Amino acid sequence: MRTFSAVPVLILALACGSARLERREAENDIRRDYPVQVVATIPESASAIKGSPEHAKLVALEESFAKSGAFATTRTPDGDREKFAFKPGASAPKALRLGPKGYELPAAEAQFVRAERIEYMGSSARVTYLIRLERPTPYFGLFTILHPGVRPGESKERHASYRKEGRSWILQETDETLKKAQ
Repeated sequence: MRTFSAVPVLILALACGSARLERREAENDIRRDYPVQVVATIPESASAIKGSPEHAKLVALEESFAKSGAFATTRTPDGDREKFAFKPGASAPKALRLGPKGYELPAAEAQFVRAERIEYMGSSARVTYLIRLERPTPYFGLFTILHPGVRPGESKERHASYRKEGRSWILQETDETLKKAQ
């Protein structure tokens, strides 16, 4: 009678690596990029068709700044559109930064929650995961003007792409465009 040895089977399994991306591995990779800072972006200038949802957001921003005096705003009609220009005023917040799409104010933090599902596509995988908005700042109201219906504590789906390289799964990119919180 032959005796079965588990050692060669174990060595073969370890040498081949995992055929599937483990949820725990994906969560550890993605979690490293969090928490991130969610910002309210106030455009330096913007144009919108009168009566559109974008126009309504710009009008709401202008009204908010008229009360606080944080930004000086100008509106100029341009046919069926209206142009808005926002410029920091004397009472602009100290946390205001100039970003690539306008002025940025920290609104909240996004925390990693968990990986939801993994979809395999040959030698690549797509991980769907959840983030949650936490720790709103005093500028979260501006963020809700720009993104109606968003509330602190709310979860949102995001995605990460992986590719298999040899025996390892390598994180390629995530949907996240925000900056790691300081």
